[in-house]
Amino acid sequence: MSRCAAIALFLAALPAHAQLITHRDLSYAMALTMASGALDACKARGYPVSVVVVDRGGDTMVALKADGAGPHTMENARRKAYTARTFRMTTQQFIEDMKTRPARREQTTLPGVIAINGGVPIKVGDDTIGGIGLSGSPGVDEECVNAGIEKVKPQLK
Repeated sequence: MSRCAAIALFLAALPAHAQLITHRDLSYAMALTMASGALDACKARGYPVSVVVVDRGGDTMVALKADGAGPHTMENARRKAYTARTFRMTTQQFIEDMKTRPARREQTTLPGVIAINGGVPIKVGDDTIGGIGLSGSPGVDEECVNAGIEKVKPQLK
C-alpha cells in the first residue's frame, strides 16, 4: 500500500466529529484598552494600582503599574486575573464558593491562584477568553476592572 493510500485510510477512519476547534481570542488592543480603562478608573478615585490581563491560556498579555502603586500589587493583579480565567468566575465568587466547597480552599495552593477580590473573567457568551485582575484599591478593585471591561463590551459579543 502506498503512503498516500495509508494516510487516506487513516483519515477516513477518524470520527466525523474530529475537526479543528475554533475560538475567539483577545487582541492586544482589547487587552490594553481594558487594562488602561481599569487603571484610569482607579486613578480617578485616587488609587495607584496595578492591572494585568491574561489570555485564554492564562499567560500575561498586558501588565500596567501606576506611579506609586505598591510593589506587591503587580503580582496580586496577575494572580487575580489568572484565577478568574482558570475558574471562569470572579475571584469574589471564588471566595464565596470556598465557604461551601472545601476543595476550593485547597485549590488556592495551586501556583498562580489567589482568593482575593479583584479578578474578573473575560467572556464571549459562555466562552472564557481571558481574565483581568487589579490590585491596590481597597474595596473597589472589581469595580475598576468592570469599568475597564466596559470599554470593550460591544466587541465581546
